[in-house]
Amino acid sequence: MSDYRHFTPEELGQPATYHLLNAVIAPRPISWISTVSKDGVLNLAPHSYTTVASQDPPIVLFVSIGHKDSIRNIKETGCFVYNVGSHALVERINRTSADFPPDVSEFKWAGLTPIASTRIAAPRVAEAPVQMETTLFDIYRVGRTDNTIVMGEVVALHVAEELFDDDRVETARLDPVGRMAGSLYAAMGEVFSLKRPTYRGLLEAGESPMEPSGGR
Repeated sequence: MSDYRHFTPEELGQPATYHLLNAVIAPRPISWISTVSKDGVLNLAPHSYTTVASQDPPIVLFVSIGHKDSIRNIKETGCFVYNVGSHALVERINRTSADFPPDVSEFKWAGLTPIASTRIAAPRVAEAPVQMETTLFDIYRVGRTDNTIVMGEVVALHVAEELFDDDRVETARLDPVGRMAGSLYAAMGEVFSLKRPTYRGLLEAGESPMEPSGGR
């Protein structure tokens, strides 16, 4: 059996718990969220606490660590675009994470092109290979933090033609990047396939329960 260090959140405290979670829940995909303020200022920021929440209706979510411009804009306009960047865009993605003032647009500083969405007010990132227009589905604060969960219903999708193989998107062609702990990012690396088993299939193949490995 491997040796382990044992913790409780109370013993670790903050920010040690935060850094530990970031280190072990990785790599995390990056949602590149574009919004617009009620005064027309464009905003763009990456968020690495993100996932799909529902397929029917299609809902994506991200968590904002702190009450940032993205949250204010979404509350004002009721919409955002969930852009997905590629490895080739990682330096521009990172630049948009800087603490720009609310009246300064990250689009300009990162050399990116805002383009109009088809169904919502928030702009899309022209350079991003995937852009999902969403309307606000739900938003709420988490626990004792100033973190905010934002859920958006996808109302329009824009996917670069080169990502398709027939009618299916090939993730390898997207070449996404993920966040690790601290300042580390991860590229997609090796890609392999494992078919999901069924209980019946395992029985028919004569498989038996696997022996415990006894640790790592």
